Amino acid sequence: MAEKGLSSDGEIQSALSELPGWKRDGKAIVKTFDLKGFKAAMAFAGTVGELAERADHHPDILIQYAKVTLTLSSHDKGGITDRDLRLARQIEAAAKDQMA
Repeated sequence: MAEKGLSSDGEIQSALSELPGWKRDGKAIVKTFDLKGFKAAMAFAGTVGELAERADHHPDILIQYAKVTLTLSSHDKGGITDRDLRLARQIEAAAKDQMA
């Protein structure tokens, strides 16, 4: 699927209104997930890794015991694109079973 360029501020705000907990941080979107412990955090990071690999889009992942912070940005495009928003939606769907 061809990716379009940078998303507009309106597109980003609209998408974030449907993605609870996700915030814009400059040229990225970020969310910290609070999981059931370290093992759950590692499993969740693995799930995110699988989704990211399938999407050929790789977020920054920070694991701090039971918290996993994800930062999504299309560095090659210089900011937030539909690819970031699409991956955030997929992550949200996968996270429902693993949240504390």
